[in-house]
Parts: sequence; C-alpha cells; structure tokens
Amino acid sequence: MKVYQSNEIKNISILGSSGSGKTTLVEAMLFESGVTKRRGSVAAQNTVSDYFPVEKEYGYSVFSTIIQTEWMDKKLNFIDCPGSDDFIGGVVTSLNVTDTALILVNAHYGAEVGTDNHFRYTEKLHKPVIFVVNQLDHEKADFERTMEQLHEHFGNKAVQIQYPVTVGPQFNAVVDVLKMKMYRWKPEGGVPEVLEIPNDEIEKAQEMHNKLVEAAAENDEALMEKFFDQGSLSEEEMRVGIRQGLLQRDMFPVFCVSASKDMCVRRLMEFVGNVAPSVNLTKKPQTHDGKEVAPDANGPASIYVFKTGIEPHIGEVSYFKVMSGKMHEGDDLTNIDRGGKERLSQLFIVAGQIRNKVEELVAGDIGATVKLKDTRTGNTLNSKGCEYDFKEIKYPEPKYRRAIRAVTEADDEKLSEVLTRMHEEDPTWIIEQSKELKQTILYGQGEFHLRTLKWRVEHNDKIPIEYKEPKIPYRETITKNARADYRHKKQSGGSGQFGEVHLIIEPYYEGMPLPETFRFGGQEFKISNRDKQEVDLEWGGKLVLINSIVGGAIDLRFLPAIMKGIMDRMEQGPLTGSYARDVRVIVYDGKMHPVDSNEISFRLAGRNAFAQAFKEAGPKLLEPIYDVIVQTPSDRMGDVMSDLQGRRAVIMGMESERGYEKLSVKIPLKELGSYSTTLSSLSGGRASFSMKFASYELVPMDIQDKLLKEYEASKKEED
Repeated sequence: MKVYQSNEIKNISILGSSGSGKTTLVEAMLFESGVTKRRGSVAAQNTVSDYFPVEKEYGYSVFSTIIQTEWMDKKLNFIDCPGSDDFIGGVVTSLNVTDTALILVNAHYGAEVGTDNHFRYTEKLHKPVIFVVNQLDHEKADFERTMEQLHEHFGNKAVQIQYPVTVGPQFNAVVDVLKMKMYRWKPEGGVPEVLEIPNDEIEKAQEMHNKLVEAAAENDEALMEKFFDQGSLSEEEMRVGIRQGLLQRDMFPVFCVSASKDMCVRRLMEFVGNVAPSVNLTKKPQTHDGKEVAPDANGPASIYVFKTGIEPHIGEVSYFKVMSGKMHEGDDLTNIDRGGKERLSQLFIVAGQIRNKVEELVAGDIGATVKLKDTRTGNTLNSKGCEYDFKEIKYPEPKYRRAIRAVTEADDEKLSEVLTRMHEEDPTWIIEQSKELKQTILYGQGEFHLRTLKWRVEHNDKIPIEYKEPKIPYRETITKNARADYRHKKQSGGSGQFGEVHLIIEPYYEGMPLPETFRFGGQEFKISNRDKQEVDLEWGGKLVLINSIVGGAIDLRFLPAIMKGIMDRMEQGPLTGSYARDVRVIVYDGKMHPVDSNEISFRLAGRNAFAQAFKEAGPKLLEPIYDVIVQTPSDRMGDVMSDLQGRRAVIMGMESERGYEKLSVKIPLKELGSYSTTLSSLSGGRASFSMKFASYELVPMDIQDKLLKEYEASKKEED
C-alpha cells in the first residue's frame, strides 16, 4: 500500500444497533475494494471483523475492529463498532479517533434506541454523520416509515441522497438524486447498471434533487449565491456543499443499501471517498493544556494509543493514531504518560485479523504495532523534544456490578493479572479491590458485558470464576447527640496502660456553628472550642474533632491517638460494620497517669468511648442513591414505570425526546442489581439507561431492621 497523505485519509466509524448489519457491510466493502476474494458472513462465522472466539460464540460484535482499504485513490480507515449498548466503550473509543460516522439503520425496525444513543455521542463530539438504511431486501422493510422516524428524531437535516424503487425481497434498484441516475443490480449484487431514471420516477426524483440542491447550497454562501443566480448546482458544487454541511452537522445524508446482497455498497464507498471530510479538514485534537494539534506530516512525530488487543499467537497489539508527523519502522519514542522509552519495531495496517507491514504512516493515519514494553491504552508517545499529551477518552459510568472470585483460591493472583489485562482491552470493564466490602468488584455496562468477560476468562485463560451479588457500600451516621466516657486500664507487671476519655458526639453538616453547651440527664456541659480538626473521609462525608479539654486533663500529645481510635470505629460502624460519616466529636475531659498513660491507651479509650456514644446517638444506615435516566419506547412506558415503582424509585422528571420517553429517577443502588436485564426484557431490548452516583440517603426503617438482623446472623456464623 502506498503512503497516503493527510488530505487523502478518511477515518470513519461504523455504528448502529445490534442487527443493523455493520459487520455484513464491512464484508461487502472489503470484497468490493479487493482486500478479500469472497464475502464472509456472520452465520458462517468467517467474517474478517468478528474473528474472536467469543464473537463467534455469541454471534455479536464484542470489540471494535479496524478495517483499512483503498478506494478511488483514498485511504479509508473504517472502525466497525459493536451494536449492543453493553459494548458502548468501543463506540466511544472509535468516535474519538475518527472523523465521520456511518450510522446504519435497520429498514425493518427503523430508528432504534441504539440509533439515538450512538447519534448522541456523535453530537457530543461534533462528528459528521451519514445515515445508511440497510436491509432493504428484508420482507418487512419499510423505507418510508424509516425516513419518517429519521425526520422525527433528527429533523430535516436528514436529507436523502437516494431512495429505493422497491423494498422487500424484490429490492434491486435505487434512484440517486445527487447523480440523477438509477442504479440496478443483478441478483449477485456488485457492479450495478447505471440507467436513466424511468419516467414514472422522474417527478419524484426531481423534487428530491431540488431539496438536496437547496440543502447543499445552504452550507456555503458562494454556493447559495450561485444557486439563486442559476437555480441549480453542478454535481461537484453539490459535493462541496454537502461536505460543508457534514462538517457543520447541518446535514445528515441518507443512503440505501442491502449489505447482504452487496447492493449500493460501491456507491456508498464512492460517496465516502468523494465527500466525507478528510483528516486535514476536521476538528483538531487537543492536548491536556488545551493546545490544538494539526495533522501536519512535517510536525513533530506523536502517536496516541487508543486500543490494546490480545491476539492469538501474537500477544499484545497496540493500535494508534498518528497525531502529528510521520512514523517509521524502528522509530524511538518516549511515553509522555509513563516516562519509558519505546521502539516501534514493526508497523502494520490492519483489516481485522489481516495485518500488512508498512514502512511509514503519516499524520491522521491509523496503524498498529506489537510488543511495546510499558505502554497502555490512552498513552501518548512522542519523538525527542515533543511534549504532546493528548486528552484521555471519557467513558460512560458503569451500570452493572458483580463480585468476582476464582473458584480455586490458587488462581486468585492469575485472575487479577487477567482482569488488569482485560481492562486494557476494554476500559469500561472496571476492577475494584474493595477493602470496605472485602470483595473484588467488577463493573461493566450490563449483564451481557460481564457474561462475555466470564466466557473469555474461562475459555481463553482456563480460570473458572463465579459471580455473586455484591455487597452494598452502606454508610452509618447518627441522628442525635450523645455522651460517653471510657477508661482503659491495664496492669500486668511493669508499666501499665491508662487512659480515660470523655466525649460528646453530634450529627455534622456543612456550615454548622461551633458548639457552646450540651445538656444530658439534667447536667449542662459548657464547651471551650480550643482547637478543631476536619477530616475529609475517603469514603465520603466528614469527621470533625473539637478539642475542649481544659486544665490539662489530657496532654495535647495524646489527641492524635484519640483521633486514631475514633477513626478505627469510623471504619467499622457498630450497626453493620460499614463506614461511618458526618460526625462531630467534642473531647471535653479525661484523665491520664504520669507513668502508665501512652498513645495506645488513649487510642483504645477514644475508640471505645466513641463506640458507646455512637450506639446512643440514634444511629442510622445510609444507602447510596443513584441518578438514573431511562429511555424507553412510548409503548413500553407503563411496564417500565411499574417496575421502577417496585424498586423504590422516585420520579424526578419526564419528557419526550426523539420518539422515546425519557425518565429521570432516583433509585437506591440495592435496587439496581439486575435492572439492565429487566429493562431489556421489558422493552424487547429497545430501552436503555445510564446511572451516576448522586448521594447517600437514610434507609427506610423496615429495610434497616432487616439489614441489621442479616448482619447479626452473619456475625454469629463467623463466630
């Protein structure tokens, strides 16, 4: 393959809901461009992109796959992305390194929630979009309804370049209103006949052509003036206007294909080659300090590693985008994130599992290398003197969690290494070694996402694993004031231990005034605010310690020990052993011994005095509450609402958006354990949701009582 320059390179993401035919389209593109000699199929498990064993097992794309080909003296770098919302990480990664999105729409189902989800990410990253209506040969295909939905969801910016003459099993022709020709295929597809538009279609075609001309002219002042003067534009002028419309997201061209029959695939590739923006025309990426970096082949050499894969018989493969300059085999680079040196011993371009060596890659191009020593996904590698450090990719919050463990304890260390490696392959798999819960927690985007990881660990790495419902990270706090004192005294020959602490605790909230007096059992305690320590707890909330000791009852040098003792109990609350938070402690009195008092004595005295007071201060459990946004088809709204009410959800708002109902709710984490599975079942896979931690709130008393009984029972079992 020749070395392509930045103005000849086009980077395109292929997006769409599950079942929209992305992998099949890729097979047709590779066949048409001569990369492969025959088209594979998902059913036959011989496709170029879905080549991992787990993808063949499930019949779904799990990983985004880079597909590179040449067409019309242009280099087209496609990234075929998974359709399932569980693998949204591949979509997010792809859109961050490509410049245009092809969004496939199934002509049978029309615009689905996955269509909206993927479009939303293109919107966020300001990427041009081309809609491709696929499967027009399906017996239930309905192109008119699909176009109505596209207009309903995305407005009049969705502008047809083509329309099918017929749909269903007899589909074999489209009218192209940009070229004003009809394309017709033989049953085997491929190269079409290019015909004049039939008389019975010419009026419709001319009307749509005029709409396309107007839409193209609106994106360029010079074209608009010419359109007003002449009443029309040439094909080349229309391409210029459409390209401007794509770049400004003022126009979303719509194409028609049957990927399985290889019909209109060549025309789609021709349009991409002619009209889709090349690398040098698109938005420049930014470094951490906000500097824009142009894809300049003469600039300093810099690459961004956006994906890591583990390939059979090869090992780790690093996929990168050349952000600036030129890369050559054997170049030495510095990892700006980790500080190490790396040599690119080999350079490849790839089409799925097909790898071809190249000598040089230019700014804007996408390539791969192997056996980097210490480079991770998201790292930037630079030539000498270059300090570029590109922004990391931001992924959506996880929405499914399970505790994971190896069935055999001897495999624990190996499992930890495997999970770390798999996070590199898919950053939306997140692993947490929870000291609090005493579990390894695996986070992902859904049940299928985690089921896929389990399949890979057990089949590829031969480690049997099991999932369990994870514990909930409850918090404990107090609801009223309490007082306690505790004397620690121990004598066992030689020096003894002695420490006595008197303290008061109260609920803490931000901005509360300093205490002045307390009353317990008819006795008044006046507070002298001599010193205050505030601790921002790593698990959220605060601990505030006020020194109110007068007359030297306790030496100041023992206050840090008292604080440590209190923290010991904050880390293991008395109700369920959960972390405690939002407590203010006033140490107002105590006693010490000139010989036997030491740090350990006051640590133990402080811990036990705090524990006694905590139990008397109306202790309550807090549970994590999440903000959840659910998008569901209107016809499933009732079922979804009913299910949410059974999960203690509080509805915060409702609105309609692009043909779907959008619900904003607050739900306890405990009620979200199986929500992704249930929502998919209720909506036939058409609904989706996102979740983000909001706050800790009091647990209802009936649920708290149940949790306390469960905790007591578990403690007895341990004893």
